[in-house]
Amino acid sequence: MDKRFDVIIIGTGVAGLYAALNFPDDVSVLLVSKRELTLSNSSLAQGGVACVLDTVHDNYKLHITDTLIAGKYKNRLNAVEKLVKEGPSDVLRVSKLGVDFDREPDGSLCKTLEAGHSRHRIVHHKDSTGKAIVDGLIEAVRQRGNVTVLENALLYSVHKVYGGFYLSILQDGKSLYFGCSFCVLCTGGIGRVYQYTTNSAIATGDGIAFAYMLGAKIAHLSRVQFHPTAFAAEKDRERFLISEAVRGEGAVLLNCHGERFAHNYDKRGELAPRDVVSNAVAREALRTGSESFYLDITHKPADFVRQRFPLIYGRCLEEGVDITKDRIPVYPCQHYLMGGIDTDLRARTSIDGLYAAGECAHTGVHGANRLASNSLLEALVYSRTAAEDITLRLRQHGRKPLGLEPAHRPITGKPMPEGCRSRIRAIMQDAYFVLPKPEKYNESYREVESIIRLLFSENYAISSDLIEAKSIAVVASIILDEVRELEND
Repeated sequence: MDKRFDVIIIGTGVAGLYAALNFPDDVSVLLVSKRELTLSNSSLAQGGVACVLDTVHDNYKLHITDTLIAGKYKNRLNAVEKLVKEGPSDVLRVSKLGVDFDREPDGSLCKTLEAGHSRHRIVHHKDSTGKAIVDGLIEAVRQRGNVTVLENALLYSVHKVYGGFYLSILQDGKSLYFGCSFCVLCTGGIGRVYQYTTNSAIATGDGIAFAYMLGAKIAHLSRVQFHPTAFAAEKDRERFLISEAVRGEGAVLLNCHGERFAHNYDKRGELAPRDVVSNAVAREALRTGSESFYLDITHKPADFVRQRFPLIYGRCLEEGVDITKDRIPVYPCQHYLMGGIDTDLRARTSIDGLYAAGECAHTGVHGANRLASNSLLEALVYSRTAAEDITLRLRQHGRKPLGLEPAHRPITGKPMPEGCRSRIRAIMQDAYFVLPKPEKYNESYREVESIIRLLFSENYAISSDLIEAKSIAVVASIILDEVRELEND
């Protein structure tokens, strides 16, 4: 395998895969997957991709307005405009690559409604859109001769040098070293910073932590989205999402008494933006003294429900819940990150040659709260933008020689301390959930900082556990420090 590439992409969700596909054949690309290619937050995305394809009943201005309302007008307007105006062509291109979106009898793409949207504009593949897109992009990537794929490979250090970067990667217990002119971080979210999340097991904020340690600007990391309707499994279980689209198709939210309540907190009821509905659930839990909540779609025809939501139907059935007959137990859960590695409209970070796209990036598109189904669209638009910008720079300036390769530390060492990740997750779940507890910020921050000092104080053996623990600790520290400052302003 070559040791030097024009571009190294870390992460293989929609952003990483689509970025790789947008480089011309003469640009060498290394695509690094932390686990198998199919494991990513993107693969878990159920609802769909929001885009304006029907300009008779919809338009860009409406999509932009819906995004700004959901984001509490804290969005970067130029970033939203770019997303909404360029997104439809990327969705159509993905469709041409073989992604099997649901279609109407006339062949046009089906469009559904989701919370916060004023029009039916979400294209989808049943209730497993993310998986359909990822699977289609993986197949396309495997056909590309200029893209080398490295699976089950964990990035554990990044060094900035003249002309680019050197990356150290752990695979099968061995260190691999690569150089590149440009690096694109597409490492996804931070779900594993919390005890309960809809995210995949690999969502530990690695890219954000590495960018931060390189000195990149990190923006609004405390803008964490809690989805109101995660399946309320047992406390020690990972939770799966009950898509926004279920409410979009008419499901109602009920409290422990079987009463609808969302309209008591916001006139948009169940179709208010996610943060509004999550807040309503949390406040209703305090009012009733119960965390028992349900989503009810039993009034819809059983065949429609099974056909429209086969994944959710099957997963709930595994938990003993037949959603055509039974109410679905739900409760808010960590779901998405609106902040991240700060980028401009070209997906550039504050570090020359370092780019970011997807959930790990802060483009400013989402503001204080993400509008449903804008995430996959953002991943497509800004990863393609990163590839275009890098290609232009390679064309204009060529490949620069890399500076001296740094010395590499041994991966052996003493075992890391136990319990660090569990403690951080408990801290974050308690101090900074749907209804935050500002009185706990300072104490929580100090405790996380002590864990960071412990993790970085010794040359522990390099392992996935250590790297993820460090990432989780750094991310938690940034979040808690940010909310402390906001509280004191």
